[in-house]
Amino acid sequence: MNDELHVIRHIVVRGKVQGVGFRAFVEHHALQRGLAGWVRNRRDGSVEGVFAGPEKSVLGMIKACGVGPLGAQVDALDQRDGSDDELNARAPGDLFSVLATA
Repeated sequence: MNDELHVIRHIVVRGKVQGVGFRAFVEHHALQRGLAGWVRNRRDGSVEGVFAGPEKSVLGMIKACGVGPLGAQVDALDQRDGSDDELNARAPGDLFSVLATA
């Protein structure tokens, strides 16, 4: 029996996080962890994402986002509980999506 808690977390990452492959980095690592969710750039220069899955995997993903890919500089990472509605913003049929800038 799997008693591992499943969670949904919403993050916003600020710093030098656009133009450095951050979304591809997030997509790759989320899929490696088997997480559902999405990532997108925001017009204010930040990157936003939602991750859903086992708590340990989600927390590991958030930790990875705090570092980012080579060339990124993360100045701040805000996180909060996410919702099913936020999770369902991903493309239909996708486990994990890269969404258009919002």
